[in-house]
Amino acid sequence: MVFDALHLAVIVFLAAAAIFAASPLVIAFLIAPRNRGGEFQTPYECGVKPYGRAWDHFGFNYHIYALIFIAFDVDVLYLIPVGAAYRLLPGLMPLAELSFFLFFVLLAVLYFNAKGVFYWPRRLTMPQTLE
Repeated sequence: MVFDALHLAVIVFLAAAAIFAASPLVIAFLIAPRNRGGEFQTPYECGVKPYGRAWDHFGFNYHIYALIFIAFDVDVLYLIPVGAAYRLLPGLMPLAELSFFLFFVLLAVLYFNAKGVFYWPRRLTMPQTLE
């Protein structure tokens, strides 16, 4: 294999990309404040001082709802082009393909319902006092 200018250009650009990607990390490490006490330990909540148990984690149900939202949001992204091009396609094949797709979306909804994902447990908690 002959080493030519193209190989040198690839190596130079890879090195430049690595330096370009690593430089913000190195600069942030060098100039970041080292103080880790006091106000630095409090969580940031849109400029409002947190009260109560601010470090508590959200329930897992929030994550499940977020994942389901993303999954069905992507499904809608598949349905929009089909709806736009539906009148341009001849025959019943587009209807069959769309029905096939929506059948599996319905199966997913039924599966989530059977697993109890859509059941939201109600917990009544008293609000924490301001500190």
